[in-house]
Amino acid sequence: MKLSARNLLKGRVLEVQKGQTTAHVRIEIGENAAVTASITNEAVDDLGLKVGDEATAIIKASDVLVGK
Repeated sequence: MKLSARNLLKGRVLEVQKGQTTAHVRIEIGENAAVTASITNEAVDDLGLKVGDEATAIIKASDVLVGK
């Protein structure tokens, strides 16, 4: 599969928390670094996501905000 997104962060699923319609999926992308994605419960089921799985966080954004 080819994607137009260039920000691909490979890692391992640390946590999957399902809500009523949306799930939070936390992916470890490095030592002491993780990213959390909000996706539908249906997407979690379709992908078969579970803790320990290898996964890729794909980020497509037109803006990046930095704070300090």
